[in-house]
Amino acid sequence: MTYKVFVDGQEGTTGLQINEYLGQRTDIELLKIDSDKRKDLAERKRLINASDVTFLCLPDEAAKESVTLVDNPNTCIIDASTAHRINPDWVFGLPELCPEQRARIRASKRIANPGCHASAFILALRPLVATGLLPATTQVAAHSITGYSGGGKSMIAHYEGPDRISAPRPYALGLVHKHLPEMQAYTGLNLAPIFQPIVGPFCKGLAVTAYLHPQQFNRPARPAEVRAILADYYAGEAFIRVAPVDLEANTEGGFFNVEANNDSNRVDLFIFGNDERMLVVARLDNLGKGASGAAVQAMNVHLGVEEGLGLA
Repeated sequence: MTYKVFVDGQEGTTGLQINEYLGQRTDIELLKIDSDKRKDLAERKRLINASDVTFLCLPDEAAKESVTLVDNPNTCIIDASTAHRINPDWVFGLPELCPEQRARIRASKRIANPGCHASAFILALRPLVATGLLPATTQVAAHSITGYSGGGKSMIAHYEGPDRISAPRPYALGLVHKHLPEMQAYTGLNLAPIFQPIVGPFCKGLAVTAYLHPQQFNRPARPAEVRAILADYYAGEAFIRVAPVDLEANTEGGFFNVEANNDSNRVDLFIFGNDERMLVVARLDNLGKGASGAAVQAMNVHLGVEEGLGLA
């Protein structure tokens, strides 16, 4: 069977990579919009409603506008913006979230693609809250370092232009970030985390690090036991690997490689530290599992085809 797919916002970094993933598949017919009609409402509406799946790779307000154009009840919308991620009428497009999530994605015609920082944070913390080790009342602190491609074409130009930026740049220092609502909602935490992201002078790759103190736990747990909770929760997940607690094996001379999952849809989870203080780290490609790869994975689940089709 062939599925018709339209990418609304095909010129952005997420849209371009979705097209790259799908362009190699024989079960997908990509519906393309002429470059001079990208802002033509009637043409966008025609293509959206001609599709089995439309990806919205647009700013929030434009994504909301595109949703109003849908009149075909069979068209599934997968929105990569932040507009619908905690909307109860939309399903969060993270299949590994919980045992019921794949069935929800399969049944829904409205799927909200997770944010890159949020995907890593949720995958790292959700099992600890869901199993009761970490109380929902915990105020979690975390930071993330990510490649500059997550900022889109304008940020890429800043880093790759003649005045190339060569140092890491912390941002969102007012401790307000667009991913906070989903980070709180889908971990099960009662409070949004204290979260501080950093843009690194590299194209892609992302690692979220959350800080944990055993005094926060509901019961005693050493690093190996925390790791076991993650491993049990994600047992059988093709795209998630929970690394053994082994500092030497998980670093390169003590240094952590943020880019090790680039060009893949994989997530690696690590526990670092000791009995007195711990770090839980989630690593992914911010353009892969953090954006385009996640969107294609959700589409595969929705369509009922092999979940990893077209993904590495």
